[in-house]
Amino acid sequence: MSETPASLVQAREQFFGMVAGIRPDLHRYCARLTGSVIEGEDIVQETLAKALYALTLQAQVPELRPWLFRIAHNRAMDFLKSHGRKHTDVRDDMEEIAGFEDKPDPAVVRAALARFLALPLAQRSAVILKDVLDHSLEETAEIMGSTVMAVKAALVRGRAKLLAEEAEPRGSDAAMREALDRYASRFNARDWDGVRALVADDCRLDLVSKSQRRGKEVGAYFGRYEKEDVTLRVILLEGHLALAAHVAGADAPAYFILLEWEADRVKSIRDFRYIPYIAAEAAYDPL
Repeated sequence: MSETPASLVQAREQFFGMVAGIRPDLHRYCARLTGSVIEGEDIVQETLAKALYALTLQAQVPELRPWLFRIAHNRAMDFLKSHGRKHTDVRDDMEEIAGFEDKPDPAVVRAALARFLALPLAQRSAVILKDVLDHSLEETAEIMGSTVMAVKAALVRGRAKLLAEEAEPRGSDAAMREALDRYASRFNARDWDGVRALVADDCRLDLVSKSQRRGKEVGAYFGRYEKEDVTLRVILLEGHLALAAHVAGADAPAYFILLEWEADRVKSIRDFRYIPYIAAEAAYDPL
């Protein structure tokens, strides 16, 4: 493949077109494994970057869905282990599976992201792949690098524990809340000079999955919002303070924005407007 910038951009766009239908399910899987829609999206992006590079080294394109899920599964396991989150090998669940049923309880499918964190990783992975994403037992075993019998055992235990667990809410930070309220208030009042005054000179902007900017280039970011009917509301997103973007007065948020602060200035903006499926997956509370 040519290495000219134009050809690389074309190859990237072509690849993302190929995986567009798979990407939301990849995110559902990774978000439930990590318990976070944000960390889940980080893993999805790393998965796609690794897959795109790997394709340049292969003569034939593999069957995309199982291949991408396998990459995502391995990357998520590495992420969880590197962050000190307990890993349980699926073979630890090779016990009594007489209680296995192929059809999941609907409550399992509806469970909030944080509740999946109560499960050991093998059970968590099996329940998400089989019950939430509707993979077959054989597909689930292949993605996990396991056996059908081990997956059945993990499902029995995982389903039972998931239905019994309740997630514990986390608190918020008063100073951060005040800063976000100030930012949202100026944004919603269309006080763009006031908004820009809150942004640090060396601020980093990440339009997730689209582009990145830094410093003076960030100022142009608000130009688009000047022309759009978007309002911001402060929310608690998976236990962390964030901004929900509501388009044209809609009750449900279309996407989220995360801000990092240094003193009283914004040092980092992560805008998820180009990843709309995150809003459908997230557990959040209005404030």
